[in-house]
Amino acid sequence: MNTQLNFRLDGRLALITGGSKGLGLGIAQAMAQAGAKVILSARASDELTRVAADLGAATAPIDLLDTPAIPAWFEALVAKHGRPDILVNSAGITRRAPAHELSLQDWNDVIALNQTAVFAVSQMFARHLIAAKAPGHIINIASLMTFAARRTTAAYTASKGAIGQLTKAMAVDWADKGILVNAIAPGFIDTEMNVALKNNPEFDAWVKTRTPLARWGDAIDIAAPAVFLASPAASFITGQVIYVDGGFTSTF
Repeated sequence: MNTQLNFRLDGRLALITGGSKGLGLGIAQAMAQAGAKVILSARASDELTRVAADLGAATAPIDLLDTPAIPAWFEALVAKHGRPDILVNSAGITRRAPAHELSLQDWNDVIALNQTAVFAVSQMFARHLIAAKAPGHIINIASLMTFAARRTTAAYTASKGAIGQLTKAMAVDWADKGILVNAIAPGFIDTEMNVALKNNPEFDAWVKTRTPLARWGDAIDIAAPAVFLASPAASFITGQVIYVDGGFTSTF
């Protein structure tokens, strides 16, 4: 039995979608600190170029809403940067409206990016690993909405519920290939996406009251378990949705 703990990612290549800001960037920074080389993916922008330069990371820009473009983009990425060992599916969007008012276009956009793109990128990642007979790790970013719902979040809740089940399905399909697939479901995290919510005194108070640890999470609260799940220390963990939510889902 191997009793040595190894949380390092030295010599690993990590591809992180949605890597130019928020949780994706936080995870990229933590993985780089753990020794991984990093490829940041997001829509082409000055921000992506800047944060990649600050991190010493490569970039692979794409608008993942264009799901048919994913296979060719991934092949070009591998040709330029090499085959990734770690994939973090962090890119995501939401479109809010009561379910009876939500436009079909908004529904389709959320499902395309949060669900279909996750499958398409993961599929390309797995195909390359399987062809090389190499192990790997996929970490999907789920949500509290994988577990429950709030008003006006029908599309987002459906997409994140699907991520929970897709994580399990891919884990089962690829376990014998040495590809471990897990998801992290964040609670309320203090990121750019949630600035308006955090600055709302009523909502801020509700989050702190509703969360047993009585605070918002920080990006590092998600980045740390992401590094763990990508490391040799997590070699017997697959098919799991891990809620990193300050205890939110443990009470009512």
